[in-house]
Amino acid sequence: MPHQEQVLMHGNLCPPGPPNNSGYNSNPVPVIIQTESRDKWTKKMDFLLSVIGFAVDLGNVWRFPYICYQNGGGAFLIPYVLMAIFGGVPLFYMELALGQFHRTGAISIWKHICPIFKGVGFAICIIALYVSFYYNTIIAWALFYFYSSFSSTLPWTSCDNEWNTENCTNYFGKDNVTWTNYSRSPAEEFYTRNVLEVHESSGLDNVGYIRWQLMLCLFLIFTIVYFSLWKGVKTSGKVVWVTATLPYVVLLILMVRGATLPGAWQGVVFYLNPKWEKLKETSVWVDAAAQIFFSLGPGFGVLLALSSYNPFNNNCYRDAIVTSLVNCLTSFLSGFVIFTVLGYMAEQRNINIEDVARDKGPSLLFITYPEAIANMVGSTFFAIIFFAMMITLGLDSTFGGLEAIITAVMDEYPDVLSQRRELFVLALVVVCFVGSLSTLTKGGAYVVKLLEEFGVGFSIIAIVFLEATAVSWFYGVNRFSNDIKAMLGFTPGLFWRLCWVAISPAFLGYIIISSLLNPQPLSLFDYKFPDWSITTGYFIAASSFMWIPIYMVYKLVWTPGSLKQRLAVCLRPERTLPDIHPDSMGLSPVP
Repeated sequence: MPHQEQVLMHGNLCPPGPPNNSGYNSNPVPVIIQTESRDKWTKKMDFLLSVIGFAVDLGNVWRFPYICYQNGGGAFLIPYVLMAIFGGVPLFYMELALGQFHRTGAISIWKHICPIFKGVGFAICIIALYVSFYYNTIIAWALFYFYSSFSSTLPWTSCDNEWNTENCTNYFGKDNVTWTNYSRSPAEEFYTRNVLEVHESSGLDNVGYIRWQLMLCLFLIFTIVYFSLWKGVKTSGKVVWVTATLPYVVLLILMVRGATLPGAWQGVVFYLNPKWEKLKETSVWVDAAAQIFFSLGPGFGVLLALSSYNPFNNNCYRDAIVTSLVNCLTSFLSGFVIFTVLGYMAEQRNINIEDVARDKGPSLLFITYPEAIANMVGSTFFAIIFFAMMITLGLDSTFGGLEAIITAVMDEYPDVLSQRRELFVLALVVVCFVGSLSTLTKGGAYVVKLLEEFGVGFSIIAIVFLEATAVSWFYGVNRFSNDIKAMLGFTPGLFWRLCWVAISPAFLGYIIISSLLNPQPLSLFDYKFPDWSITTGYFIAASSFMWIPIYMVYKLVWTPGSLKQRLAVCLRPERTLPDIHPDSMGLSPVP
């Protein structure tokens, strides 16, 4: 796709309008001429729903409630809100503004910002591929559950199935049932022994055969993804009207239903009861920073891609505030959906809520919540809508992640791909499907965990740190503020400029240093990952990040001139003149 055209103002080449504000920045304000050949959102709401759908994903439902109660309940909201205000939202706003102004994807945008950092764009695309390798498998698990829910009796309600063991303990509707450390609920055995069949794998050194049922589910998921993305934002913008709104309808239904369950109030109290002493612990602030960062999702290239299809004068500032607020409120409200049910389960088992809520991650959605649903009146209905919600939550994020790759690569190679979008999207989907096959094996859950921890984690935080630094310090916060003024008609305030220059990079550096100083052991289902797998994980992480220094060296070597001249060229953003005559814009040519 052709990039937008930029005109740098000199002398008489100035647009009509009010004079510049004196005292802030004397740098010229560029005028952007948008080419008509680039796709645009049909409606503003298509864009907003796409951004909300990407930001609000499965992690909002499973991770935030667990992190919240683990780190002080209601007290955790203090560091969470502070990290959102000073770290997450400024970075979110920055990416929306960058994408809208430069109207290009995560790779080619760097020639307009700081060419030597172009490797960041390639690293982002590789990370997005890793995400697609495991994230869609989680959606395939949800689809397996969705299909299994179409039954008068849900298959995870009893211990009489062929996959059950002698440890299976069904306590709902029964008296005098003893729950021990060896007890396994029917829902847990359905997930581990029927859906995953993880018991037939000894670990990463023997993952076993591919589960054909899961492969079929994944094939259906990628089929939906392909036909949602193949024509661009005009098709995906329509699909998100369903996939981004359905989760809120279901969350509301489940929250109302959960509030009527016995023991629900105990769960809410447990969720929000503030433990103020927790605020003294560094880990609480690290968790708050990491949660808001991964929840809003800057750095994945998605916000750059989605906003690049906006009109030039779209109010991206308001969009950033609205979508960030919706995302954070969704995380908070999902805690009520989860913990009303956990309170209900604790009362039924006659144990503490801490013991029920010990699981986090996918286990919370595939074991704990389905177990509670199975013992509600109308269990089939609630199971169907719950897993439909999970599928749509996942699909929205997949749309965004793959669109980031599509936009970045097509903008980088427009001559080759601009007329071949359908074929390129098909090739990308096939690559993602093939790359996901290892996660469909009987030990695939271990592969999912490894990719989740090392394919994304540290690498994406380091990449956003470099991105924020490059924009604020090399491109320049004054120039960036002028870009926003050209779009919106007003200059960002001191708060935003201070966050971009110092606070947000410090926020990211804080997460990076804390992660390096406090590495967590990796385990899943009582399986401790061996040392060789951790080493493999570091290689996976390095395989994306390494393109940043590789491209820097390449750029310096192939740029002619002395070292000082090379650095000047590599750090200076490119400015291209338009292919149209200035008179067509009502401007006078440069004398």
